[in-house]
Amino acid sequence: MSAEEPLLRVVRGVPTAEELAALVGAIVARSRPTAATAPVATSTWARSGRPAGTAPSPRLGGWRASGLPR
Repeated sequence: MSAEEPLLRVVRGVPTAEELAALVGAIVARSRPTAATAPVATSTWARSGRPAGTAPSPRLGGWRASGLPR
């Protein structure tokens, strides 16, 4: 591709300057790499309610046992 060739070409229609600007903005926004989202931190109060490694298990009487102290 030479420096004289356009990077974008309209095949049909006659877009306005605003429409072309919106199209270029959308293409630029999609081509940028997204930043990794940070994991949501759980408060100490919420972590204390369910100790690590203990998940509720579906079993007979499990709902009753979930309310008992550990």
